[in-house]
Amino acid sequence: MPAPLRDDVRLLGGLLGTVLRETGGQDLLDDVERLRELSIRAYDDPSGTVLAEAETLVEGLSMARAEQVARAFTCYFHLANLAEEYHRVRVLREREAEFATRATTPDDSLPEAFEQLVGEVGREEALRRLRRLEFRPVLTAHPTEARRRAVSGAVRRIATLLDERDAQRLGGTSLAENERRLLAEIDTMWRTAPIREHKPSVLDEVKTALGVFDATMFDTFPTVYRRLDDWLLGDEAGREEPLVRPFVSLGTWIGGDRDGNPNVTAEVTRQAAAIAADHAFAALEQQTRLVGRKLTLDQDGTPPSDGLRALWERQRRLSEAVTAAASAASPGEPHRAVLLVVADRIAATRARNADLAYATAEQLESDLRVVQESLVAAGAPRAAYGDLQQLVWQVETFGFHLAELEVRQHSQVHEAALAEIAEKGLRGDLSDRTREVLDTFRALGAVQERYGVRAARRYIVSFTQKPEHLAAVYQLAELAFEGADEVPVVDAIPLFETFADLRASVDILESMLTLPQVQRRLAENGRRVEVMLGYSDSSKDVGPVSATLALHDAQSRIAQWAERHDITLTLFHGRGGALGRGGGPANRAVLAQPPGSVDGRFKLTEQGEVILARYGDPTIASRHIEQVAAATLLASAPSTEKRNAEATERYRDLAAALDVSSRRRFHELVRADGFPQWFAEVTPLEEVGLLPIGSRPARRGLSVSSLDDLRAIPWVFSWSQARINLAGWYGLGTALKEFGDLELLREAHREWPLFATLLDNVEMSLAKTDERIAERYLALGERDDLAQAILDELRLTREQVLAVTENAWPLAGRRVLGRAVQLRSPYVDALSLLQVRALRGLRSGAEGPVKDELQHLLLLTVNGVAAGLQNTG
Repeated sequence: MPAPLRDDVRLLGGLLGTVLRETGGQDLLDDVERLRELSIRAYDDPSGTVLAEAETLVEGLSMARAEQVARAFTCYFHLANLAEEYHRVRVLREREAEFATRATTPDDSLPEAFEQLVGEVGREEALRRLRRLEFRPVLTAHPTEARRRAVSGAVRRIATLLDERDAQRLGGTSLAENERRLLAEIDTMWRTAPIREHKPSVLDEVKTALGVFDATMFDTFPTVYRRLDDWLLGDEAGREEPLVRPFVSLGTWIGGDRDGNPNVTAEVTRQAAAIAADHAFAALEQQTRLVGRKLTLDQDGTPPSDGLRALWERQRRLSEAVTAAASAASPGEPHRAVLLVVADRIAATRARNADLAYATAEQLESDLRVVQESLVAAGAPRAAYGDLQQLVWQVETFGFHLAELEVRQHSQVHEAALAEIAEKGLRGDLSDRTREVLDTFRALGAVQERYGVRAARRYIVSFTQKPEHLAAVYQLAELAFEGADEVPVVDAIPLFETFADLRASVDILESMLTLPQVQRRLAENGRRVEVMLGYSDSSKDVGPVSATLALHDAQSRIAQWAERHDITLTLFHGRGGALGRGGGPANRAVLAQPPGSVDGRFKLTEQGEVILARYGDPTIASRHIEQVAAATLLASAPSTEKRNAEATERYRDLAAALDVSSRRRFHELVRADGFPQWFAEVTPLEEVGLLPIGSRPARRGLSVSSLDDLRAIPWVFSWSQARINLAGWYGLGTALKEFGDLELLREAHREWPLFATLLDNVEMSLAKTDERIAERYLALGERDDLAQAILDELRLTREQVLAVTENAWPLAGRRVLGRAVQLRSPYVDALSLLQVRALRGLRSGAEGPVKDELQHLLLLTVNGVAAGLQNTG
């Protein structure tokens, strides 16, 4: 472990020990330390004796003490995660300082990607591709963030105090004061109930996501543009018009994703859009005032252009009072005066003051461009392309809506609504659900009218299985309004989720083109089509290996279909934070995509815990955006496309063999009689549904009689809690062994990016799996055959994957990450033993107060294990 990180972990761990002793006495700290020491020793004890001793200790704790110990380990993980994240920030800052003094560029950066592209296609073509670049992260509120917002707040404050120690090299009384404040924050974290009292509402989830916008996104996105532009322009940066155009466009499902979530209504969608817009207006107004107040250029040295004078006259006609106040505050400073009026107009737009309000964000941008052009004409390019350019980028990126609100609904809901309308008529006694479907389109219309078409036009159709599922969206939109001119702009986007749907995707898309509404939209939008691919249900359907291969094949065929029809295609990847849901490093996944499937555009879901992990800190957010954007730029480089195309063809037979073997092995397990019920017995599936970490129900039905009833999120979350992580690896070991040609497999690992990415993700999943702990969960059920099948496949997969990757242990090739996982695993073991104790008591039929205590202990450990494993759901 790097020394600065080790020092931070020791400091925070020691302070936590102080808090435990002060609040719970030396006995509490002793119990925590005994379990910690046993868990560490057990990690290197193949006999299992020490782990059994740890288990005995856990069983002997009173229920109250068990809860305290679980909370202590959970707090430790929050602090350890914070230390690791802060160290990453520290390393990124050091690396940036190093490269600032050198002519080379850092790995995975946009400048490096651009340089490579220039070498392959020339500077002019590289610039053209850069200007077409699109990265579209879409925030979703899937319940994978188990940490409370109150705890997250404490974590951020502790990070600030660590930064203070680093930046100011504190000593003496200043160091003591910093330590006192750290103790106070850790004490607050310890005393904060780790589990929410109630499930968050949808609007709570909206506000949580918007907190990240306020904290980092508003400033970070344009900062990424600026850094790249500075590098491209070199010494002329700030004096010439920027080469970089905004390429990040934020989307959100929070408040729009109603598939299986009855809490998302048309009214909630309206409110979600309004809350987001309010944050955008507030941020833009504040930034415009800040830029305007600094623009103290007098008119003698920086005379206004005719365009600026004309803009001032238009502003004066709108309001003599507002312009008079701006003029009085800016005597002889016309550019400043105009911008202060612009800020007032943004405030008026927020307040819905029709006399002063902007009708669209484009009108605001136009006014800013007038100011910018006037400054350039007056010989002040640095004022034009400095803070003012940052503001222009923010308007272009966020508009008045902040993030495009996307609606998602299940295809069967649309079918049922159309059938009911056909039977009863629009004015008949329609069910609440059908009325809600129609109201959703009316909400879209209202959002577009207030914030523009960019604010909400995408409508994702879950489980698209035929073209009629897309036609239904357009039909319902037309039925929701009296007149054709009132119908909002809607783009129906198919979501292919199951193995069969992925196979049928191109046939469905081909038929989709015959719909007149689709042809009209193609004519209006420059023949742009978006297609979404679901990683979650495809993996639950056929297993992680077959799902990965099926998704890759579908992307290739859809890209070829788009090329045949002269369509600009955007593939929308429904990737999650967990490996079993398509997680893992996004930039490496982009570079493994088939030729033509990226073409400078990458869109993906950022789910639950991942939002804070990737965007919660501005330094990490910048790095993430750069890495994904750089990979998106390079994915269409001739060398990348050639490598992926040749590798896909060369290893086609290998892919087919892995698909057949892994799918058969996966189905043997999940289709066994009684498997769904047994799965619910040996994992905390039922209890996860009780955890108030999201507004969305954990399953579609009332019971788990079939895996079809179960959402992919709790499927993955439950396996990770049980330290099995089955969703990320099951079936691969059998497939590799049955293929048999080890040398060819090793060659494929070196030469085929898709296969390398698959094995890397499986290694991560295996590294966070613990066979000794898993055995204790599997023993909770009465199906030795299923338990043995899982353990056999786990051992086989580890053996086969390590043979192919030529590693001694999972993640051995990724030294820092592998070591970090190894170091935290024993601490997770301690929480897992507490969780097994709780599960064992619940499965034995505990009732009354005892059951309540066991459930509470279990939920505490779910929170802690989630913090320890990090990529959980």
